[in-house]
Amino acid sequence: MAKLLRLDKYLSDMNIGSRSEIKIWIRKGRVCINSVPCKKPEEKVEINKDEVCFDGKIIKYEKYIYLMLNKPAGFVSATKDKKDKTVIDLISDIPHKDLFPVGRLDKDTEGLLLITNHGELAHQLLSPKKKIDKVYYARIEGRVTTDDVEAFLSGISIGEEKPCLPAKLNILVSGDISEIELTICEGKFHQVKRMFEAVGKKVIYLKRISMADLPLDPNLAPGEYRRLTDGEIEHLKNITSLKKE
Repeated sequence: MAKLLRLDKYLSDMNIGSRSEIKIWIRKGRVCINSVPCKKPEEKVEINKDEVCFDGKIIKYEKYIYLMLNKPAGFVSATKDKKDKTVIDLISDIPHKDLFPVGRLDKDTEGLLLITNHGELAHQLLSPKKKIDKVYYARIEGRVTTDDVEAFLSGISIGEEKPCLPAKLNILVSGDISEIELTICEGKFHQVKRMFEAVGKKVIYLKRISMADLPLDPNLAPGEYRRLTDGEIEHLKNITSLKKE
């Protein structure tokens, strides 16, 4: 069955403007459907068939947006913040509203952050029941040892009612400043930092390098982002058992 949408909602969803602004622009003749000027905001548009233009520019409708961002330090994982810049402030050229980060990285943490407007997929990726792996690279103040590896694997306590689920700690460099990779399947508040604090050590640099078996694109500099490929989107839907639409 063809998907029909009001013209003003179509343009609003694509973040062209507010519904009230768009209605005015439509009535002024700034919008065309299939090259024919349309002055009725309530006119129905057939998604993926009709061509909608605003001021001569084709506006392609996308219900869902999926982005991979290499989050830089200094930005908070939120849609709005009164004090700090958010990761959404970095998204400058995607014509869609209601984008949000999938989960949170601390303000000083870098690396892979998924951005979308697909609420159900985000919910599934963050659900504790799904046990989606997240892999971090970190530099640690203090010598990380095999005792720490065993403690993390057994489920370390960070002061909550239940200990953390088993985590895989891989030591890359052991020294006064150690380097590690850590795989966890939860998203507790400041979890990685608190896990190392529990064994008497301090995280001095943290970067997420993978989530849901999706590695951070090495071509993305901090602050850069790209759309996920069709294959990556399909992978996320498969790993979360999300029904295909």
